Amino acid sequence: MSENSTPPEAQSEPPQVTFADLGLDDRVVRALQDVGYETPSPIQAATIPALLEGRHVVGLAQTGTGKTAAFALPILSRLDLKQKTPQALILAPTRELALQVCEAFEKYASRMPGVHVLPVYGGQGYGVQLSALRRGVHIVVGTPGRIMDHLDKGTLDLSELRFLVLDEADEMLKMGFAEDVETILADTPDEKHVALFSATMPSQIRRISQKYLTDALEITVERKTTTSPNISQRYLFVSYPQKIDALTRILEVENFEGMIIFVRTKHETETVAEKLRARGFSAAAINGDVAQAQRERTVTQLKSGKLDILVATDVAARGLDVERISHVVNYDIPTDTESYVHRIGRTGRAGRTGDAISFVTPRERYLLKAIEKATRTTLTEMPLPSVEDINATRLTRFDDRITAALSSSDLDAFRDVIGHYVREHNVPESDVAAALAIVLQGDEPMLLDPEPVRPPRRDRDDDRGARGDRFERSDRGDRGDRGPKRGPGGPMTTYRIAVGRRQHVEPRQIVGALANEGGLGRQDFGRIDIRADHSLVELPATLPAGTWEKLRDTRISGQLIELREDRGRPGRPDRKPHRKGQRPR
Repeated sequence: MSENSTPPEAQSEPPQVTFADLGLDDRVVRALQDVGYETPSPIQAATIPALLEGRHVVGLAQTGTGKTAAFALPILSRLDLKQKTPQALILAPTRELALQVCEAFEKYASRMPGVHVLPVYGGQGYGVQLSALRRGVHIVVGTPGRIMDHLDKGTLDLSELRFLVLDEADEMLKMGFAEDVETILADTPDEKHVALFSATMPSQIRRISQKYLTDALEITVERKTTTSPNISQRYLFVSYPQKIDALTRILEVENFEGMIIFVRTKHETETVAEKLRARGFSAAAINGDVAQAQRERTVTQLKSGKLDILVATDVAARGLDVERISHVVNYDIPTDTESYVHRIGRTGRAGRTGDAISFVTPRERYLLKAIEKATRTTLTEMPLPSVEDINATRLTRFDDRITAALSSSDLDAFRDVIGHYVREHNVPESDVAAALAIVLQGDEPMLLDPEPVRPPRRDRDDDRGARGDRFERSDRGDRGDRGPKRGPGGPMTTYRIAVGRRQHVEPRQIVGALANEGGLGRQDFGRIDIRADHSLVELPATLPAGTWEKLRDTRISGQLIELREDRGRPGRPDRKPHRKGQRPR
């Protein structure tokens, strides 16, 4: 080694690449900054420049590596908004993946007014798709079968297509779409740019790649996918609007020392931290917008025990090493498994044990499966802590405080104070102790009230469940009744909420959201009728103002429910919608 050379271990790490360094359109970069994304994943860093240069790409990557952004960002950066015929076609194996890809495109295009993205899949009416195609779309995301239907009917013009992406190509072949995929590839312009993403490279995928891709750059993502055996990994199925309540309950019952809560965006760090502080927890947020000096102070407080909870993004938590961290909570489950491994690696260090808890919404089950597959670990499902669990934990902590106080050197002095009160007021010592407990609890009650009993779920095999996902009260009145419906608590009326079958909601989700957010009980629910784009719910005719206020921001499956009283069909306000088994009046 020469005298001026630097030992490898002493060399500084190369500067980290950001999205702004990759040559993307400025509007796309700003949209990424809006949602708090700062640094690309390995597959994004390797793929984006190649696609921007017009190269064909074969990406070998598992679900959850960030490959959607790897092809979406360069496509958006090269769109010609004046062209109204489709410029990009993304083929996906399932309707669910197609919808997720569409949502990603729309998020990344938020700073590009006029970009139109259309999902095309079986099960959706042709009318919606045909109308959008006539108006003009830039990007089509669809399943091979429905794309072939449109091509056969002549309703989808791909003559000016510039980009074609095969997402999860191996899955498409497993599902029997090989012939459709090859037909679509052959019937589109020769000069298009093709990107193929697959978790594996079977011979059929290799053959398609060699036949339809020219001088393709092959990118293989190698990731650290092992997790420490010292970390207990659990998950909780929870809907989006229930997350903060679920987090609060977990904080109540888990015996944690220090905790990091991971969210996806900068804005969410502040929102979650603020809600936790309002609930009495010691929490602070760090994200890319927090000045370095403030970040250092916050981490110092976490290390010293002055702060218990840190709400952070992946970027902000990079390099964070605090022995006190006993728990990591994925408030937003990461979209790539490498991030998951890095996140939970913040606990269970230096031989200590740690706990990792991930919130999984119904639409994120695929991410959970991807994490389990990549890490070769089975996560344990945990139940949502109940009010009884919380009360038991609070009583245990109260007992511990009493036990600790009994060994205090001040006990004799206070025993005299209590004895004086007992003698002066002729009150039993047990009553004095109870009164002191009331003083100690302050404005917030120590024990929570029992949870409202929710209406029972209907059996999924019910012959009506297959048709309208209907939930009915067991104590409904006679079908011949013509007066206002009455529940145990009084008259009932029908309300409308802006979620339905398109959002894949079920009666139990509606009941859970309204009961939790509005403080409603079992007796407050009547019939639930789930329609295509909305649902009808029977609730008390007179809802208190406080309940309206609580339900104003309620979401189900991430969408505002927009609760309002149902007035029947437009133009016929006096006519109530008739139901199965009732004659129209």
